[in-house]
Amino acid sequence: MEVIPAIDIKGGKCVRLYQGDYGRETVFSDDPVTVAKNWAGQGVPRLHVIDLDGAKEGTLTNIELVGQIASAVDIPMQLGGGIRTLESARRATGLGIARVILGTAAIESPEVLSELCRELGEESVVVSVDARNGRVALSGWTRESSVETSELLERIEDLGMHRFVYTDITRDGTLTEPNFGAIEELRQQTSLKMLVAGGIASIAHLQRLSDLGVDGSIVGTAAYTGAIDIREAARRLGGPAVTGNARN
Repeated sequence: MEVIPAIDIKGGKCVRLYQGDYGRETVFSDDPVTVAKNWAGQGVPRLHVIDLDGAKEGTLTNIELVGQIASAVDIPMQLGGGIRTLESARRATGLGIARVILGTAAIESPEVLSELCRELGEESVVVSVDARNGRVALSGWTRESSVETSELLERIEDLGMHRFVYTDITRDGTLTEPNFGAIEELRQQTSLKMLVAGGIASIAHLQRLSDLGVDGSIVGTAAYTGAIDIREAARRLGGPAVTGNARN
């Protein structure tokens, strides 16, 4: 299982939000590029970068900073937040981003997913399944849809997707524990490769996710507070780091 550090960007800074609330942020660094270089040096296989401003506004807001990060590290990056059109996805991959992550577009513009899969390949497109009480949230988690998590998974599987990120919003940034019950249900429901975020607070949590067959775990607050030693977690649970941003 891959252990993947998260870099959430808001106002040009590296932050973490509590349960996705834009009003409850903790700033961990004014220099996301340095943060990225630090994580890349810990033996992790890739970075998970989210443009929080972009997610809320619907456009890639911090794209220049993302480009600086991509140029500064030699491991693959996956990028989400504000990618809702073919043009924005192409702009991201043009910077060397290995995977683009789409959430809102998966519900509101599924044809964009289909076209991106044809153009970039299924391994380069990831759907973000962000759930609050079993329903999918949109626009940087500021809106709730009527679509249930299981329904969205069925839709994206029908589109030929290979991978999704599942986040339980109520656990995100809380340092409690992942929603293991929901994760196990989803793991049994689909054959799609599954990445998990939200509530991960210990290497024991990571081990349990690995045992459930999760493909990758995205670690945010726990990495920044030191609750999880990323180097140790990557050594114990992940394979060797890969290099080159074009890798999937």
